[in-house]
Formats: sequence, structure tokens, C-alpha cells
Amino acid sequence: MIEIKKDSFSKLFLIYFDKRMFKILLLGAISGFPWVLIGSSLSLWLKEDGLSRSTIGWAGLIFGVYAFNYLWAPLVDRIQIPILTKKIGHRKGWIILMQFLILTSLFLWSIIDPSENLAIVITVGLLIAVASATQDITVDALRIEQIGENEDKSMAAGAAMAVVGWWSGYKLGGVISLFSAEYLERLGFEDYWQLTFLILGVLIILMNIGLIFINESDYTERQNKQSETDKLISEKFKNKNLFTQFATWIGGTISGPIISFFKKNGFSIAIGILGFVFLFKVGEAFLGRMSIIFYKEIGFSKTDIAIYSKTLGWITTVIFTLLGGLFVIRSGVLKAMFLAGIIMASTNFLFSILAWSEKSEVLFAIAVIFDDIAAAFATVAFVAFISLLVDRSYTATQYALLASIGTAGRTTLASSSGALVDWLNGDWGLFFVLTALMVIPSLILLWIIKDKLKLSEK
Repeated sequence: MIEIKKDSFSKLFLIYFDKRMFKILLLGAISGFPWVLIGSSLSLWLKEDGLSRSTIGWAGLIFGVYAFNYLWAPLVDRIQIPILTKKIGHRKGWIILMQFLILTSLFLWSIIDPSENLAIVITVGLLIAVASATQDITVDALRIEQIGENEDKSMAAGAAMAVVGWWSGYKLGGVISLFSAEYLERLGFEDYWQLTFLILGVLIILMNIGLIFINESDYTERQNKQSETDKLISEKFKNKNLFTQFATWIGGTISGPIISFFKKNGFSIAIGILGFVFLFKVGEAFLGRMSIIFYKEIGFSKTDIAIYSKTLGWITTVIFTLLGGLFVIRSGVLKAMFLAGIIMASTNFLFSILAWSEKSEVLFAIAVIFDDIAAAFATVAFVAFISLLVDRSYTATQYALLASIGTAGRTTLASSSGALVDWLNGDWGLFFVLTALMVIPSLILLWIIKDKLKLSEK
């Protein structure tokens, strides 16, 4: 592994002013925004309609879609969208199509009563999750392709900007969602959440306008490399007919990226990487899934949550994501991953203190700030880590594979978060202690494989 030159933080900070970083910022916002729809907005909507914690927790299973988007990532990598691909590009064509589906889903939510049509609400939420998970495949590919293969410092900076963008879309979307719902509720609108979803739809339209100004690399070179894989597979067939052509295309599309990943890392290390990625953010996900319910139960209003958890949290996230990106550049991604795991576990204990204390805005602010610092640092290190592992011939598929496996741990396991709180008889303090301990297995696994990882940091 090449030793990293220790430039000053002030000098390294200039890398964020590369115009490509601002494009990556927008891509991150496009990716993060749908999470506020099926996350805090949906959870609070269901909570205020009288549904139980367990129901809300299990409704979060729709996030599980993100854990499996790698299954259709190869198709997104190769299938062109009629008209859109030729007009605006392969990657952007897919993003705009998915944004249209999300916008349509918000309209459907605006005319549904969840207490009477819970199944329909969850189904529409699932549609948003599918569209969002699909657009993430191509958003991440387009983000990585903005940076050259050998620009590892720019890749770390791009990871930081992508995280800032993601949290900007998530946090600012949450601020608008919560403030709008609170304001409309005070005005006396019974369907204040339904009206809020229409307001959020306007943000999607604005982000799509900005998307047009992002450049996209030539699709031809990637097609040629994929065709080379198809040719190798085709040579295995003696007869050439429609069936063998289809088998060749399927084989090259689906197996090519996976074979490439295991061949590059070796089977045992590849399995170790996948295991670490799966486990790393499980504790954070348990906390995040129930956090807004916890805030509500201990007496904070939607406005309080918007100010402390969303607005203040967003500012903290932006600052420490950018600083985290510089730390990754200076110290290397592996050191950053270990430190991120320790910080995540430590900050979860602050929520235990908040749970075991009387209602305190000061403690609430401290817990939220430090949790956002930990989440920002961990996410930028994680994104940089998996971005350095992908093969550019299969950018979308391999990144989607790694990201979705990470999401699998956060979504499938964390869906039981509400049930765990109920099992603990509402002991929020003990719940947060358990979430702090959940990071330990992943750090042990990373320590075992760290010396054999093929990361080229320059």
C-alpha cells in the first residue's frame, strides 16, 4: 500500500472546489431525498394515525429493497431507456425515469388515508423504495465516473461530497416535511401529511432540472468492455443460435461483475469484505429507525425534531463530512473505518443518557450533534472504502452489490427495532446500549482481513 503524503488540511480542503464536486453534491441530494419520504415522514405519519411501534418498525421492511438492488443493477448498467438515453444520456435517463415514479407515488399518497388503507400506503412506499433503489444504482455509478480511476484523493473528496449531498437531501427534505406538516396541522387541515407530500413533490422537480447540467461519460467504451466479456462467454458455446445469444447476454450481464470482484480479491477476502459491509452499520440503523419515535415519546414536538435533528443535524453533518473526507485522504480509509466504528458505538451511549434523564433540550441537542458527527464520519469513510473496490467496467453493478449488502444489514435486521423496544418494555436506554455493541463484530472482521485488502491509496 502506498504511503499517503501528509498535506495540510487547508491545502487539501481546496479539492472540494473542483466543479465536479458540486455535481456530485446534487447527485447525493437526489439519492438521499427519498429516504426522508419512506423513513421519518412515513413513520411519523403512521404514528400520528395511531399505529403501533411494532407496525411502524415492520413497515420499515420496505427499505429491504435497497438490499437487493444489485440483482437488477446489471440490467440498469446495460438496458437503454427509449428516447431518454439518446437525448440526455444512459445514466441520467434512468434517474429521471425513477424520479417520475417517485413523484407519481407522492401524488398517490396525497389522496390516501393510512388508517383505512394501510396496505396501499405501504405498497406505494414500496414503489418509492424500488424507484429510489434503482436510481441509486445509476446515481452512484455516475458519481464515481465523474472522477478518474487514479484520482484517489478526488475519490475520497467525492465520497465526502456525495455524503454531504445525501444528508442535505435527507435533512433538508425532513425540515421541509416536518415544518410543512406542523404548519398545515396548526391551520386546521386534517390531511396535513397528504398536502405535505405534494409540497415535497416540488423539490423533486427542481432536482431534475439541476440534473440536466451534469456531464456523463461516453457509454461506448463501457459497452466495448462488456462486449469483450460477452465474447468470451459466447466462445464456450459450439452452436450459435437465439438461445445461446440470450445465454451469453445474461451471463455477461449478471455473472461478469461478480466474477470480476471475486477474481480481484480472492474468494476468502471477498467473503470477508461482504461480511464486514453487511454488519458495519447495523447498530446505527437500529438507532435511526426508532430515533424519531423516541423523540416523540419523550415529549419533543415535530418543530423541536425539525430544529435539532434535521436543521442542526444537517449543519453538523456537512461540516464533519468534509472534515472526515480530509481525514480519509490524510490517514487512509482503513484507519478511518476503525475510528468511525468506535465513534458510532460511543455516541449511541449518549441516547441512553438522554433516555434515562428527564426531558432536556440540551441533552437532546448534544446527542443529536454527536450522533450526526459519527454518522457523517462513518458514511464518508464507508463510501470511499467501497468506491475504491469497484471495477470501472462494472461500476454500477459492483458498487450496487457492495452498497446493497451494507443496506441489507441496516434494513433487514433493523426492521425488528420496534419489536426490540417492545420486548425491552420500552426501556429506551437499554435499547441504545445494545445498538452501541452491534458494531463490534464488523470491526473484528475488518481487523482479520485488513492486511490483504487491495486498496490503492495515493
